[in-house]
Amino acid sequence: MNFDLYCQEKAAPAGTPVYYAVRQAAVAQRPLLTALFAFRRELEDTVENCSEVAIGQAKLAWWQGEVATLAGTDPARVPVHPVTCALAAYLPVAAAEVAVLQAVVQGYEMDLEQARYLDFRGLSVYLDKTGGQFAQLVARAGGVHDAADLDAAGRLGQALVLAHIVREVGHHARQGRIYIPVDEMQRFGVTAAEVINRRYSEAFTALMTFQLERARAGLQQARSDLRHLPRRPRATLDAQAAIALAMLDEIEADAYQVLHQHISLTPIRMAWLAWRAAR
Repeated sequence: MNFDLYCQEKAAPAGTPVYYAVRQAAVAQRPLLTALFAFRRELEDTVENCSEVAIGQAKLAWWQGEVATLAGTDPARVPVHPVTCALAAYLPVAAAEVAVLQAVVQGYEMDLEQARYLDFRGLSVYLDKTGGQFAQLVARAGGVHDAADLDAAGRLGQALVLAHIVREVGHHARQGRIYIPVDEMQRFGVTAAEVINRRYSEAFTALMTFQLERARAGLQQARSDLRHLPRRPRATLDAQAAIALAMLDEIEADAYQVLHQHISLTPIRMAWLAWRAAR
């Protein structure tokens, strides 16, 4: 199987945010970036589509083992999945990224282990593994190596996940997961039952305003901290942030009607946002 084609179809088909974000990177960097996004898409699909927790856990355990083959410590074990074959081909030193790739898998394992988070501190562990660690992989793939810049990339990745949580509140609730911290829902007087049953209220609007503003501030600050970099190294993450910020604007303009519908941007708008952000 052509692993480049597989990764492209898995993570970045035309018209998707990832497609436009990856296209802002240098041509030589795009295969690795596409493979990284395909890797995360595989993990997301495992969580989204598993019919039983045990099955999902078994699949993610398989991914942990598959990632371990990239370390190259056992000549008898080599990558067999198209995504890991692509990572082995394009990562400059695949073994150096094994621990980070496995941390990303651990983040998605958390989806199968808990459906709620008591506070933002607890949620931050999930944000770091699924968003921060992954964004640092993307940054290094683009040529970013300075510790402060990688820290900013990690914070941007966490904010991207926060923005995704805002957008997908209703979808996640229907799957049995609510990422908004329990203590924050209690502070605003919103119950899990109201979210699951798609009940809008002034309290829900206030809660979502708080969530959205935190995600927006995180995206804006991280983007600002990365602006000193040359265009190409920050291009993919910057494009993702621009699209996410526009999405948050749409959600805000639509009065946070996220429990019953999936708010999205048109492909042409995403293409323009990504192009402009990377300039």
